[in-house]
Amino acid sequence: MNYAQRAHRILLILQGMDTSGKDGMVRGVFHEVNPLGLRVVPFKAPSETEAAHDFFWRVHSQVLAAGEFAIFNRSQYEDVLVPRVLKQIDQDAWECRYRQIRDFEAMLAKNGTTIVKCFLHISKDEQKVRLQAHVDNPEKHRKFDPSDLDARKFWDKYRLSYEDALGATSTDIAP
Repeated sequence: MNYAQRAHRILLILQGMDTSGKDGMVRGVFHEVNPLGLRVVPFKAPSETEAAHDFFWRVHSQVLAAGEFAIFNRSQYEDVLVPRVLKQIDQDAWECRYRQIRDFEAMLAKNGTTIVKCFLHISKDEQKVRLQAHVDNPEKHRKFDPSDLDARKFWDKYRLSYEDALGATSTDIAP
């Protein structure tokens, strides 16, 4: 109905550590939603072209049209979290990016987009169990990425970075 009426723009942002259930949530919660006007946008590591632009370039190109419901599987937050943890940007840069995210989300809201942000929490122990399941279960081999093991080495840094991101960008219009 939203798509036909072109009444609303709804953006669901899913963030969480690897194996936290972002893909499963999309499949489980939205499998019966009419696909007209529903768009899932996965934000993986930036391509060479995306990385050559400012960090919002790839996100801004996915802004919703009237009547759309979009799910960002990861988002603009990735372009702060990962470079921060890997020390590719300094504190001034990540604080600047948080301000830009707040401004971006305010702009979307002022233009009629309802933003819902969800952080899917998972413990380090549970992540280990899930990663092992990706290795042990042939049906889940496609989900296994060796880089996930490298990222686990930075668990505490990612956790702190997520906490900062949530605190720095939670606003009345985009809690």
